[in-house]
Amino acid sequence: MEEDIDVTPHTEGLNGLSHESKPLEEITNGHSNHKPVMNGLIISHNVKEQTNGSAPLRSLPISALKQNGLLQTLVAGGDQPQPAEENVELEKAREEWEALENVQPALTEDSNPTPIISFNEALQYFQTTDLGDLLKNIQPTIRRTGLAAITHFLFGPPRLHRELLEERDLVFAIAQCHVDNSQTVHMRVLQTIYKRLIGSRLDCPRFGAHWENIGFQGTDPATDLRGTGFLGLMHTLYFVMDPETLPLARDIYKLSQHPTQNFPFSVMSINMTRIALQVLREEALSKECNRRQQVVGVLNDFYVATYLHLYQLWKTQQKTIVDSGFVLKEVELFAKKNPKQMLRRLEVFLKERRAGGAPRGTSPDPQAQQPSPSLGARAGTGQGSKGKEMHFTGVCDLPPDMEGEARLI
Repeated sequence: MEEDIDVTPHTEGLNGLSHESKPLEEITNGHSNHKPVMNGLIISHNVKEQTNGSAPLRSLPISALKQNGLLQTLVAGGDQPQPAEENVELEKAREEWEALENVQPALTEDSNPTPIISFNEALQYFQTTDLGDLLKNIQPTIRRTGLAAITHFLFGPPRLHRELLEERDLVFAIAQCHVDNSQTVHMRVLQTIYKRLIGSRLDCPRFGAHWENIGFQGTDPATDLRGTGFLGLMHTLYFVMDPETLPLARDIYKLSQHPTQNFPFSVMSINMTRIALQVLREEALSKECNRRQQVVGVLNDFYVATYLHLYQLWKTQQKTIVDSGFVLKEVELFAKKNPKQMLRRLEVFLKERRAGGAPRGTSPDPQAQQPSPSLGARAGTGQGSKGKEMHFTGVCDLPPDMEGEARLI
């Protein structure tokens, strides 16, 4: 059994001098002076005992002293700083904080991001899907009667070759297709468009205000697809997944975020699809489709050419969202009257970009797919050829038709 000893503590004052306290008697007037102890200090309710900040201490067992955290620190030299340990802890905390700054919060519960999808893969999905019900409701051509039908037959564009009718009908069937949340391909298309425009590797929620960041009007992109159906998303997918057109898509997206010239990128893209569909329906693209023996590739390029036309008008003429209605009408009229010229000017634009090399400040895109059905071998586009932008006024000399075109899968 351990015996009690008297302790005379020395406490250091503010001026560095020690204050000595006298030991307490165990019994006073027949009453015990035992008081609760915390960390070796007696907690007293007597005001007199707490004067000058140094309450007297009573005798304590040695075992209690051994468990006293304050005394253990003093014995171990705790009143002296330990630079080595402090530096290690500080460095560890700094590394953890720097690592925390590099962490990007995931927007979805799924830790595995959805793989991006190429245009060809999405197209194969529709080619192998039963679209019979949708094909019943398509209108691939304009119904003309009377004198209009005779005039169109005699002086209008040539008819589309019979072997291309099925491909043309597929395009209009996709334009009748709605977004299906249960279809993996549909969701991958949405995720790919968002990631490629934003430059993110993370998935985004199916619904939310983030869709407005890439130019949809609300929290659900599906509500903006009236008139073009899923074809509106397919054209945007082609735009951002073809390595030749991705830089141009990002240039247009950048302009859409301009403080004064901003416009909704995705909604404007859907309007370009609507114009392209109408030109195809009026058979103004039939001659080019017959020449290249494909419909999807021609329509993709015409969509890009139409968006390029709008982009350059918008940028060079300092258009704003207030002018959008007039600009869209102008673009649509020009596209219907000059479809061949639109495609040729896109070709010239891309060749000029190729001659200028890769845009300054850009690097090859590791996620870029092989070229989709298109004009053939084409060059990347970007902002490297400033001052060479074409104005869609007047007539320019155009190069001869390109040979060796990519064929539809």
